[in-house]
Amino acid sequence: MSNKVNDLVSCTDISIASRGGGTIRGTVRTPSGMEPRALVVIHPATAVPERLYSGFSEYLAERGFVVLSYDYRGTGRSGSPRQNRGMRMRDWMDQDVPDVAEWAALRYPDVQRFAIGHSVGAHALALGSGIHGVSAMVSIASHAGVTATVSGSVERAKVWLVLNVLGPLAARGLGYVPGRRMGLGEDMPAAAMLEWSRWSRSPGYFFDDPTMRAGERAAQVTVPMLSIGFSDDPWATPQQIEAITDHMTQADVERRTYSPADFGVPSIGHMGFFRRGLRDGLWPEVAKWLESRMTE
Repeated sequence: MSNKVNDLVSCTDISIASRGGGTIRGTVRTPSGMEPRALVVIHPATAVPERLYSGFSEYLAERGFVVLSYDYRGTGRSGSPRQNRGMRMRDWMDQDVPDVAEWAALRYPDVQRFAIGHSVGAHALALGSGIHGVSAMVSIASHAGVTATVSGSVERAKVWLVLNVLGPLAARGLGYVPGRRMGLGEDMPAAAMLEWSRWSRSPGYFFDDPTMRAGERAAQVTVPMLSIGFSDDPWATPQQIEAITDHMTQADVERRTYSPADFGVPSIGHMGFFRRGLRDGLWPEVAKWLESRMTE
């Protein structure tokens, strides 16, 4: 179903069959009355609902981009977390991300393609998932999520409690994690939480998991990346962001760290980039970077 967002943007609900089974649901926003300049696929963070990305998606569509956003399987509109209890974080990275990217490439074969990843969405891009044919990509607040590196003792204790006690207990007992009640965003599948918990206890995060081949994969990526972090993000600190990007030895990675004061806002943190209050300040920085990578 297609709807008009405003005079400049229309949106359409989509369904994509996953190679791993089930359906990925999302939204395509297109510029009205003009041919699209390029395509952007936004790959979401863990347990973050697609609606968080709606404002930024509309903003890019107003600038002439076709923009696709979606929910991972077992979250949001893409299926019940309980019914997808076996869905792991690696399944989102290695199945959902490339499935959506390939769907978009087939649907829009004649336009240049870009990717934006938020947190785990950018993990996938850094490991080479969903980047075939992509001209450039943007990483937002994406880091090696090691609990011991979280800034601030209170936040660190909270994260440790959720990832090592409450989340795993719920996963094993309920078959899913009630993320909304735990302050994690959306409810999420059990297996995703258990994998996240295990990685968070390792100094190298998923780079310490030999079954991921993360170091090898990251070293093969050649797509240019803009990697953005925020000074008030207690999770994605500069050190932990670079714990990902330092493995991308063949890619041109541009690192930027912004502070709330740069844009006259009280906070940005791990989720704030996509909130509408940054429309006139921070969003143009990313749009201009994408536009600088466009070819005639």
